[in-house]
Amino acid sequence: MGESGGRREFKVGDVLLVSCPSAPARVVHVTPFEVSVEWPWARIDPYSAIRWNGHRAIPRATGREWGGLFQVDPRAGDLEAGDSCLVGIPETLVRIIDIGHFDPPADVGWLPRPHTMLIVLPVDRPHDPLAEEEGDTIDLDSAAPIKIEPVSRG
Repeated sequence: MGESGGRREFKVGDVLLVSCPSAPARVVHVTPFEVSVEWPWARIDPYSAIRWNGHRAIPRATGREWGGLFQVDPRAGDLEAGDSCLVGIPETLVRIIDIGHFDPPADVGWLPRPHTMLIVLPVDRPHDPLAEEEGDTIDLDSAAPIKIEPVSRG
């Protein structure tokens, strides 16, 4: 389970400092837009209706775009399928822009199934309420050792 500082209640607008220590991973696929790695933390859910393959795509940030919380090292542009890399979250200040609650937990293809997901953006990025696919998610039940430190209340 990720480190969420206990079962703290989060609110939209909260500012958090998030990080996750890097873990070794293997690159399985590379496109101009993302690098897919064998995900080092979650397990495939054998009872899921979703057939997750154990891979996770890490977007390549270009220019001023934000590629999301998880990043690979070496940089995504320097990797090819079959390469080894590290995947983790460097310390990042984020703001919660939405919260998803799931009861029963969401069927996403991996275990553990999430109960609560925070949708976040870096604090220096403006939030567009009309954008459908904005931000990145933090699964509070993640198997990844995500560290979440509250900075200020929204």
